[in-house]
Amino acid sequence: MQESEKTTSAPEPMQNGEAMSPDAQDSRGPPGDESQGAVPSAPPLPQEPLPGPRPKLVFHTQLAHGSPTGRIHGFTNVRELYAKIAEVFEISASEILFCTLNSHKVDMQKLLGGQIGLEDFIFAHVRGETKEVEVVKTEDALGLTITDNGAGYAFIKRIKEGSTIDRIKTVCVGDHIEAINDQSIVGCRHYEVAKMLKEQPRGTPFTLRLVEPKKAFDMIGQRTRAPKSSEGKMVSGKETLRLRSKGSATLEEIPSEFEDKAIKKVDDLLESYMGIRDLELATTIVEAGKNKKNPDDFAEALDSVLGDFGFPDVFLFDVWGAMGDVKNGRI
Repeated sequence: MQESEKTTSAPEPMQNGEAMSPDAQDSRGPPGDESQGAVPSAPPLPQEPLPGPRPKLVFHTQLAHGSPTGRIHGFTNVRELYAKIAEVFEISASEILFCTLNSHKVDMQKLLGGQIGLEDFIFAHVRGETKEVEVVKTEDALGLTITDNGAGYAFIKRIKEGSTIDRIKTVCVGDHIEAINDQSIVGCRHYEVAKMLKEQPRGTPFTLRLVEPKKAFDMIGQRTRAPKSSEGKMVSGKETLRLRSKGSATLEEIPSEFEDKAIKKVDDLLESYMGIRDLELATTIVEAGKNKKNPDDFAEALDSVLGDFGFPDVFLFDVWGAMGDVKNGRI
């Protein structure tokens, strides 16, 4: 934000190379009145210390299948985060499928979404083996929930028990969906991939090319949180670094209890209506609606920031109702 210019007064007279304060000048009395002597002045009021530079946010990171610990900083979005991790471990950023926080396991509850706590430890899961599976839809839904890493890779976040995909034991949570029928979907968002899968006809086989996260060759020992870095400050976890797919990261307070519950409920509705889970998207929806007075204002606000999604009206009403339930303590 551009600051307005401020008019400054003329510099004070210099004495011995230093600016004289108003107090110093007043204490000498009128010129030529030496008999009065120096008039004592009141001690200067203590000045507020100037704000120091904002501490550099430093995060510790490892490759999930095992590596030394690295430190990263200076990223403003997910793509830059992956680039920083890749630079530390001398790999290509395209090797990173997704990241988890404070756990090296493929744990979708620990998935890095739109926010990173300032003391979170980042584990990067990289490309492992590629596999192809043939799928035949026996019902409209495959039983998959899709999410993406914010940098062009969609992957499986959940498999419904007893579903078509659940019966194919080689398909696992965490697998990156690289292609459908040899058509690459790298660069597609999760909702686009979910739509493609939904449109596959029943009874007709199709092929999924999947890339699983790399696994360790031996047991990975228990990792403990790294000590605070001396080259930067790992600040209190009461704030989070909010990452956005568009725009720069911002340092924000942790979501309130209302926001936290509403975000989780909206994420559930995204899965129910669209077959995707996306905490960043759910957070954006809640932020658009938390101060609105009626569903029409909410729909208009949501359309201004997420118009490309074309959410159906029934979804918007369910989201509005869920947010009202959370606000009124019914959830």
